Amino acid sequence: MNWQAHIKDYKLYLKIERGLSINTIISYVQDVEKLALYIDDYNIQTTALSISKETIKEFIYDCSKKISASSQARLISGLRNFFDYLVFEAYRKTNPTDLLESPKLGRKLPDTLSVEEIDKLLASYIENDTLGLNFRNKVLIECMYSCGLRVSELIQLRKADLYFEEGFIRVIGKGNKERYVPIYETTQALITQYIQKERIKCISAKTNTDVIFLNRRGKPLSRNMIFIIVKRLAEINGIKKNISPHTFRHSFASHLLSNGADLRMIQEMLGHESITTTEIYLHLDRKKLSEVINLYHPRKE
Repeated sequence: MNWQAHIKDYKLYLKIERGLSINTIISYVQDVEKLALYIDDYNIQTTALSISKETIKEFIYDCSKKISASSQARLISGLRNFFDYLVFEAYRKTNPTDLLESPKLGRKLPDTLSVEEIDKLLASYIENDTLGLNFRNKVLIECMYSCGLRVSELIQLRKADLYFEEGFIRVIGKGNKERYVPIYETTQALITQYIQKERIKCISAKTNTDVIFLNRRGKPLSRNMIFIIVKRLAEINGIKKNISPHTFRHSFASHLLSNGADLRMIQEMLGHESITTTEIYLHLDRKKLSEVINLYHPRKE
């Protein structure tokens, strides 16, 4: 079997056996395809079943000239997963990436927005809006921030996922895992208004979806489009931070935590499997720590 045949089987394994999302599968497969392309470009006579640790090390070294340490670490992890699959299926006896060391990474704290900056973005308007897109943008930002959604969760949100009477929305997260997230009445009202008054302006005869957020042609918004919307609104408002749709999720968690929310509850709302993932939001500044000591320590005067 050649590289492409193994990659095709690997994709099926990730989808059927592992039950991973489409985006995760694409990410894993791209790592292997990069290695296969490197093998082809340099005319290296090896296959997925015979490739050595040394060849993979040379590939990683070549990539290190063009990508960051975090990207290298993710690439190594992706390749390790592929060769684990080959060992699992008895195509290979050993995994050539087992002893590869990933670059040491410092913990990078996520960028967050202040409440004032989020309010600015929510009040933003783009000129020449005839399809209610300004209001749509306001609602999707409000939804990401007030519910802590990933962008993939936002663009998949459907009318059937709205349980407003119970005060929740149903979210399909990573690995198709389902969770229910509380939603404010004000956010509920905005979504309802968008669906009833603005969304219908984008619906055409070809529209056949109950996905909530649509583009001007009546099709579901893409991840890239959400990214462009956020970047454009940040630019309009003079916000210099390096923000993305994920920034609203970070801000949601940070603001909840700084206002006294329990870390376990934040973990549940974000859909994190491990509490250690949520702990990154414990980046309280020194002033906040001083306030806690002065307020709660038994020796305070």
